[in-house]
Parts: sequence; structure tokens; C-alpha cells
Amino acid sequence: MTQLENNIQKYYTQGYNCSETLLRACNETYQLEINEEDLRCMAGFGGGMFIGSTCGALVGCIAALSKMVCPTKAHDMIPTLRPLIVQLNQNFKAQLGALDCAHVKPVYHDKEKGCLITCLRAGKAFEKTLIDAKIGSEN
Repeated sequence: MTQLENNIQKYYTQGYNCSETLLRACNETYQLEINEEDLRCMAGFGGGMFIGSTCGALVGCIAALSKMVCPTKAHDMIPTLRPLIVQLNQNFKAQLGALDCAHVKPVYHDKEKGCLITCLRAGKAFEKTLIDAKIGSEN
């Protein structure tokens, strides 16, 4: 397992939801320096924002990638940010078959493990995006 996958497993098994897990795991793995108070902003994105919309694991990945490449604001970074987010979405869909929780959960959710498999696959999509874009390095 990669360090990111280990951190995903650590945070998910501590009871964090999918979006919290991915951002916390990326924060620790890639030293994003997001503080505890700001990490709590991800709470409402789990379960596709509780309505089965965009998977919270994907939202957590997008938040982490944005933190990694956007030093100011999105509009300043569109030429860099847009293709990375598009690639992340494509990699996520390749790993999980869909972007919305309503379509991902029936396939990957497990009664005992919950959405851990989803989170681990989201981590793979995130890592592939970084590798392809030659961003960051894992410890």
C-alpha cells in the first residue's frame, strides 16, 4: 500500500466520512498544512452531499488538488487547474465507473467496510493524476 492508501485507511477507520477521509489523508501524505478547523469544512460533502450527488471522496480529492496547485484563487489558475480537475474526474470515473455517490455506492459500499473501497480507489485516481501531471511527491 502507498502512504496515501495507509492514511486513507487510518482516517476512514477513525469514523471520518469519504470527503473528510480523502482530504485528511492527502493533507497528511502531502503536507498540505490544512489546519484542523479548516478540515472540518468537508463534513457536509459525504454521501454526495447527503443526496447522492458528486461522491464525497471525489470532492475531497478536488479540495486537496486545489490546495496543491492554487496559491491564490481559481480564476488566476484556470489554465493549470481546469485540466488537472478534468483529469482527476476522468481517473476517478475510470476507477469507480461514475462520479455520483448514487451510482458508486451501490457497487462499492460494503456493510462491514462502508465506503473504504471507494475511498481507496479515489486515492488511486488522485495518485494517478499527480503522477501524470508530475506534481508532488509521497513520503
